Amino acid sequence: MTVVLESLDPGSDHALALIAELDGYLLELYPPESNHLDSVEELSRPHVHFIGAFENSRAIGCGAVKLLGGYAEIKRIYINPKYRGKGVGGRILSELEDISRHAGLDIVRLETGVRQPQAMLLFESKGYCRTGRFADYPDDPLSVFMKKRLGARTAASGSTGNQGNG
Repeated sequence: MTVVLESLDPGSDHALALIAELDGYLLELYPPESNHLDSVEELSRPHVHFIGAFENSRAIGCGAVKLLGGYAEIKRIYINPKYRGKGVGGRILSELEDISRHAGLDIVRLETGVRQPQAMLLFESKGYCRTGRFADYPDDPLSVFMKKRLGARTAASGSTGNQGNG
């Protein structure tokens, strides 16, 4: 499977379809007050980078990073269920971390939910650890907050680039 990662306009048809799939999935798992979803308008702001994962021109996943004061926040990571477990989520996460690193930020934070054990396993496998809530997130027992301190990317660790198998 060859997957290409590329910058994507959050208002594009591909992005809107992925966001709608993600919203539907999250609304099945959590009550509305426990869904902390950034709108397309928020994802379109200049400090936000939104990327898509494509296989044969089919959008199969997405993710975003918000470059904020002192840290970056990962948002909207989603992989179509048929493509989960194939490394696509890890590649998207690595690409978002690279964007953060290039922006001079060395701390990345995210919020996920207790009913998403696969997502938590992915984040933990990539070096994220649980932490306290941040920003304006409410105190919600269904939320899990995680963070990671980014190190310098070395030639040995490689960059995800924009294309590869995975």
